[in-house]
Amino acid sequence: MKRFSLVLLTASAVLAGPLAALAQDSTSWDYEGKHGAMVWGKLDPSYAACSKGHEQSPVDIRGARLDKALQPLEFHYIAGSVTLQNTGHTIRAIPARGSYMVANGVRYDLVSFEFHHPSEGAVRGKLTDMDVDLLHKSADGKIAILNVQLVEDRGAANAVMATLWPQLPEKPGDTTKVTDMVNPAGFIPSDPGYWTYMGSLTTPPCTEGVRWFVFEQPLSISRDQLRKFAALYSVNSRPLQDIGKRKIEADE
Repeated sequence: MKRFSLVLLTASAVLAGPLAALAQDSTSWDYEGKHGAMVWGKLDPSYAACSKGHEQSPVDIRGARLDKALQPLEFHYIAGSVTLQNTGHTIRAIPARGSYMVANGVRYDLVSFEFHHPSEGAVRGKLTDMDVDLLHKSADGKIAILNVQLVEDRGAANAVMATLWPQLPEKPGDTTKVTDMVNPAGFIPSDPGYWTYMGSLTTPPCTEGVRWFVFEQPLSISRDQLRKFAALYSVNSRPLQDIGKRKIEADE
C-alpha cells in the first residue's frame, strides 16, 4: 500500500469560487433529450470541444502503464462549513477556502466537489453506482480533477455524505449552508493509489487540458445515500469518451 501525506486542519468558512466560475455557460444543456450530451457540441459555438475535442472525459480506465516517476498525492484539506448548490445538473459543494492537494510537485487548491449518478468514468468497462469529482485549480490556472468511485454497500455510509445529505437543496437554483464541520478528506481511500490521464471538463464547454487523477480504490456509500441522490438526479453523467492515443498511467 502506497503511503501518502494527509494534513487535517480547521478553519472558519470562507467560500472558494465555484466550478461555474471555471465553466460559465448561458446555453441550455442537459444529459438526455434534445439538449443531451450527444449534441452538446452543436448547441453553442463555445461548446465545440464537446464534439471536436481529442482529449475528452470521462474515459474507460484500462491498459494503464506503471510510471514509477509519479509521486504520491499529498492532501492538505481543511474542515469547515460547506455551501451546497443544486445547479440543475448536480449537487455541488463549495468548501471552505484553504484546502489543497499537491500532485507531482504542483499545488492545486480545492475549488468544489460534485456528484454524478451513475459514475462518469469506468474501470475496464464497469461503471460504479456514483462518483464524486473534486475540482482543483493551480495558481497558474491549470485544472486537476480528483475522481472517487462510490459503490453501494448496505451498511456503510460515507461520513462526508452523511453530514451533507440531510441538507441537500432539492430544487434547481436552491442553496444550503451546512454549518457542521465537513472535511473532504473523508473522500480519500485508505489506499490512495491512482490512475492519471489528460482529459477535459465533463460538462459544456468541455474544456480540455484537465489533469485527471482517478483513485483505484472505490469507497462505500449506503443504499439510502444512493437513493436520495438518485431521486434528485436519476442520470447526470456524460457517456464515455474515446481515449484515442492518450496514455493512462498508474502510480503503483
